[in-house]
Amino acid sequence: MTGNHVKVSASGGGEFDCYLSLPAGNYKSPAIVLASAVHGVDIDIQNIADEFAAAGYIAAAPDLFWRTVPGPLVRGDERTGKRSQPRLPVIKTGEADMADTLAMVKKFSQHNGKTVAMGFCFGGPYAVLGPKRLGYDAGIGCHSTQMMDFIQEFDGLVKPVCLIWGDEDHAAPPEVRTAYLDKARALSNLEVHVFPGIQHGYMMPGGGAAYSAETRKLSMEKALGLLKALK
Repeated sequence: MTGNHVKVSASGGGEFDCYLSLPAGNYKSPAIVLASAVHGVDIDIQNIADEFAAAGYIAAAPDLFWRTVPGPLVRGDERTGKRSQPRLPVIKTGEADMADTLAMVKKFSQHNGKTVAMGFCFGGPYAVLGPKRLGYDAGIGCHSTQMMDFIQEFDGLVKPVCLIWGDEDHAAPPEVRTAYLDKARALSNLEVHVFPGIQHGYMMPGGGAAYSAETRKLSMEKALGLLKALK
């Protein structure tokens, strides 16, 4: 790990933990904010943040579960259900944390004013909520869940969003993927990829058999492409 844990002031009061990884040098660069899966800001998320920093971008990963069960949880921990339910209200509450993290990032002198929201699983909806109404400039979602509840958020959105699933993702059944592929054909700013033979959680080495190094690499390249366009 090359980053550090910092505290972000919450607009509604209090503060929450955020893993922050900064690039070397003092040049201006975009940032990326990582909205984690239900396991929180674990070593997998921290490594992704460090990878973006090594590529020259500011990376931040806020603890979106600080109000319920804070910190990272190992897979199988029974508290993951408590921290993420009821799902839609928890996602809604997390919008404030994503906005507050963006406000923190904007204070860095090396930030160029542009930021991508990147969501994983539970955090996937922030790939569209970020650019739609939280001030982000683009979004990318990897093995995102609950997405049929947010497909209407693309109405009127002109900022770029990329969504990536595997065709064996139990959290994104065929009807979800079909709906988004149809939406992408109608919207020039929406890019959707469905990789064959790939399961839910493919980005995370800690996820066991679902992990796909090749698909993770392709997803990181898509995210880096969004960041590069914001330089």
